[in-house]
Amino acid sequence: MAQLKAVFCDVGGPIYDDENFVAAVLVALDELRAADGMPPTDRTAFRMLYDRSRAAQGMSLRAALAERFLGSTARRDELHARTREHWAHPKGTLYPDVIPFLRALRGRATVGVLANQEEGVVRALERDGVAPLVDVWAVSAIVGHEKPSPELFRWALAQAGAEPGEAVHIGNRLDTDVRPAQALGLATVWVLRGEAPDDPTRSSSPSPTWPCAAWTASHPGCSS
Repeated sequence: MAQLKAVFCDVGGPIYDDENFVAAVLVALDELRAADGMPPTDRTAFRMLYDRSRAAQGMSLRAALAERFLGSTARRDELHARTREHWAHPKGTLYPDVIPFLRALRGRATVGVLANQEEGVVRALERDGVAPLVDVWAVSAIVGHEKPSPELFRWALAQAGAEPGEAVHIGNRLDTDVRPAQALGLATVWVLRGEAPDDPTRSSSPSPTWPCAAWTASHPGCSS
């Protein structure tokens, strides 16, 4: 690639444990089901559907959850709105490799958060000492664009003053991270944790630049 000018990173998976989202959506489902006079969400059935979404890397999880547990895909937006009320990143859910990696990038590249997240993620990153290492805040709830739409990526690139060929995007999903970033010409790192599939070798997809299990502090590649 050309000289590296910008490194962008998703939040759920690469920075915080994706179980934070799972906890929020389960509370939301339970509340909506209770309002309809139904019992709490079956956790085993939920996990099976969630894991199927992880394996598919392209399935609409919100729609599938709304259909299975609320009776209609038409309730996906209602589910999303209720999930937003509970979605948080508690202390202790930050991955330990994040801060060393981002510190190693200081002075070498512009660092950005590029994620479908609520505004509260900024406060969580401030609390956990990550915010001082971030230059660009491409957070969907703040910017008004959501991945995989290219607008959020283009907004982040413009803020960083970088061309696509001068940037790397780090994410754990093919459908909202790797594929849309590659389509715009960014290099990619596919972090295999959180909502990444358990068996990525069976995923039919364009190969990300660096598939990995964790980040190294020396470069925006990673270790297997």
